[in-house]
Amino acid sequence: MANVRYVAEYFLSLSEERTPLAITPLKLQKLLYYAQAFSLRDRDGALFSEAIEAWKHGPVVPKIYRLYKNYGYFTIPHQDFINEDPFTGETKLNDDEIETINEVWEQFGHLDGKFLEELTHQEDPWLFADINDEIEIEDILEYFTN
Repeated sequence: MANVRYVAEYFLSLSEERTPLAITPLKLQKLLYYAQAFSLRDRDGALFSEAIEAWKHGPVVPKIYRLYKNYGYFTIPHQDFINEDPFTGETKLNDDEIETINEVWEQFGHLDGKFLEELTHQEDPWLFADINDEIEIEDILEYFTN
């Protein structure tokens, strides 16, 4: 299972500042949500273990929110991603995890955070969760497999 921080860093490595492919904190949260959903649907398992909560502006991984909240509504700078941990030499993301993230990027990477927020607000997992409560993984799986 991937470390959610590595998933976020990989998404940021795909971003292009000052283009529709730029990533704000809002957009990053929605990309993480869809990556989790696609992994549940296509890989029969979660991409990462951290909870996703139903916040006012849509699904949020609080750990990642805290890391990037200082950017507010502004673009998070592009980051290079090296898939090998410099200390352990271990691979950060396996091929299946990268494939899932790339699929989400191909489908949603060109959309802005507000559009993605509106999209998630029309989907059952966020709609039926209480605000600030965890969105149950089973609800995400059920919605995206039907």
